[in-house]
Parts: sequence; structure tokens; C-alpha cells
Amino acid sequence: MESHSPSLAMAAMSAELSEIIARYAPIDGDHPTALPLLTLYRHSQIGDLPCGMSRPALIIAAQGAKRIIAAGEGYDYDARHCLITSIDLPVMSRITQASTAQPYLCMAVSLDLRQIAALMVDMGRPRSESLPIGRPIAVGSLSARLLDSALRLARLLDHPNEIPVLAPLIEREMLFLLLSGEHGRRLGQLAAGDSGSSKIARAIDWLKNHYDKPLSIDELSQRLNMSVSSLHHHFKDVTSMSPLQYQKQLRLHEARRILLGRDTDVGTVALRVGYDSPSQFSREYSRLFGEPPLRDISRIRAAGSVS
Repeated sequence: MESHSPSLAMAAMSAELSEIIARYAPIDGDHPTALPLLTLYRHSQIGDLPCGMSRPALIIAAQGAKRIIAAGEGYDYDARHCLITSIDLPVMSRITQASTAQPYLCMAVSLDLRQIAALMVDMGRPRSESLPIGRPIAVGSLSARLLDSALRLARLLDHPNEIPVLAPLIEREMLFLLLSGEHGRRLGQLAAGDSGSSKIARAIDWLKNHYDKPLSIDELSQRLNMSVSSLHHHFKDVTSMSPLQYQKQLRLHEARRILLGRDTDVGTVALRVGYDSPSQFSREYSRLFGEPPLRDISRIRAAGSVS
């Protein structure tokens, strides 16, 4: 019986965390909180979700399970596993375990790379900028210590007067645990101001703001003070895509969002997101999402009306 106590303790913490999320996320959808770094999520049925953009975050599912697809790779997590996202990346996602009685309940804690960099200095953590950081999204086992700190952060929602003092301390503790764990090198690389990885983070930020404009790799490399070959190498290392592929995914995800949100023709949306040819847009849309734009949007809307 004694050997099972750690798992029982984690189950109790997950149950309490589920109760808190359920109270502050009473209906399906995204729920910002009084803690700027904390967002709560609730979904009551299995199914695909709209396209989104991952942000640097620690994501913990207190109940249910979800699958994230980014750069052609799938990542599954549940109450025993956390998800770490280290860059902004277009993603598709699907709730894989949920019901009305036991909805998917999740918390996402934003990761501030500047705070990570400052904490690395305090930890005396050396930089290892020449090493590849691996995939931009990773799944890891959820430790009892990390779950405990996440639960204490969520508890602050019931004590808003304590947030200004205690939230920064708990956030720092969570960052320390992440930097000390299996994903520490990935986060440390991105937080290192002069590293190739951090330059790619700046490239990503530029591409997000100019996704609908023609992309000049030469100009982008000059902007980052990198050679073209170094830009391609580091960009693929960080995102698993080339800059052009990344821009294409940004365009297609934004087009899908626009088409879902309003009744408009495909050609107009294609031009809006930066395509000169609606036929090329439709081909690339079908390649990414599996169906031509109008058929894909009709299917998603039909599924939504059934739910």
C-alpha cells in the first residue's frame, strides 16, 4: 500500500485541480483568469478543434486527453503527462478523451523567456548554444512536484488578494523545475539572447507579422545577422520546417480561421492571406487539411451543429 502513495497523492492533486478548473471554466472553450499567465480550457466531447497557434507554455490536463499535431508530428498528453511548447507554431488539435460527465479540463501556464533567461543566470546555468534543441513541442511525464506547484497556482484563483505576492514565486518555482528537468535545455536555448535558437524566435515573430507578404530569405537572414544557410539550418532545427513552409502554414491556418468565421469566397481569402493564385491556395489547403476549403469548412460546421 505504501508503494502506491505517490500515485494516490497525484490522483488527489489532479482531482482538486479538476474541481478548480471546472468552477472557473464552467462552459466549453477558453477561459482567461485573474492570473495573466494562466488560461483554463474545457471541452465536453471528443472532436477536432479550430486551428490555433501554440505559444511558449506548460500545459497540464487535469482530466481527459488531447492530441496536438504540429509540423506533421503528433503529441498526445493526459493527466499523467504534460505538454511543453517552446515557440509559436501553427497547430491542429483534437480532444481524444472527454464527455459531458467528465470533460477535458486543462490549464496552460505561459512561459516568459526573459524570466527564464534571468533564472538561468541565478542558477549558474551555462549556455550550450551549439547544440540542437530538438522538436519545438514535447510531451513529458508530469512529476508530483510540478503538479503540486501547478495546483498551488490554480488555488490562488480563490484568493485573488494573494496573487500579486505569491503568483510570481510559484511561477519562478515552476520555471526552475522545468529548467532542471528533461526540457530545460530546449527552454534555455530559446531564452539565450544571442543563440541561433533565439534568433529563430525573432524570425518567427517577424513571419507572424508579415505572413501575407512575399518572403525574401536573403532579407530575413540580413535582418537576423545570419547567413542564409545558417538561417535554414537553425530554423529547421527549431521548427522542423523551412521558413517558407512555416509561412505557408501560417497562411493556411489563418485562411481556415477566416473561412470558419464568416461566409466569404475562397478566392478573396486566398488573396487576403498572400496567395496570388486561388487554385494554388486550394491545392495547398487540401494537402494540409485533407479536403478542399469549402468541403473542409462544411464538414467542421456540420460537426459543430451536431454537438
